[in-house]
Amino acid sequence: MPKDYDSVPREEIRYKPRVVEDDAWLKAFLRRRPTGVLATTYDAQPFVMTNLYVYDEATNAIYMHTAQVGRTRTNVEQNPQAVFTVSEIGRFLPYPNPVDFDVEYASVVVFGKVHLIEELEQKRRFLHLILKKYAPHLEMGKDYNPIPESDLKRTSVYCFQIESWSGKKNEGPDDFAGAYEYDESRWSE
Repeated sequence: MPKDYDSVPREEIRYKPRVVEDDAWLKAFLRRRPTGVLATTYDAQPFVMTNLYVYDEATNAIYMHTAQVGRTRTNVEQNPQAVFTVSEIGRFLPYPNPVDFDVEYASVVVFGKVHLIEELEQKRRFLHLILKKYAPHLEMGKDYNPIPESDLKRTSVYCFQIESWSGKKNEGPDDFAGAYEYDESRWSE
């Protein structure tokens, strides 16, 4: 029988042993992951997009950008309610019974509303935060030029204001017999 999800908080995780309730861990995980997935809707059609982003603890928000015109912007303008998730995968943990096969992972799911940042100096500030995250070794004015106003005008910058979040992780013991990393190279031709 299906669960009545209308009566359950959206951030509630069913499998309690894997729940992470440590806000410091959730924030650190959001700060260090390289990409996240934004889920929006347009006329009940779900849409997901992988994004570079930055989590700003001072505003408790996630910032990302896209082109000035596109599906993400259209969706956000029609319905600001969204979900954002980041994850990582660890070792695979094999068991004799295939249904027990497991994997190490960690993830955070964020619920909230997205709005566009229109003020040019705010856009500049958050684009610089994104640059600082992905290129901390580079300096503006030395390694790259300041962001010109023309570029700011052709870029959509989004603020995903966090309303609630949940985290979970699964870790096997270091000495788990047969644990292995996923090998992507075996699928290349």
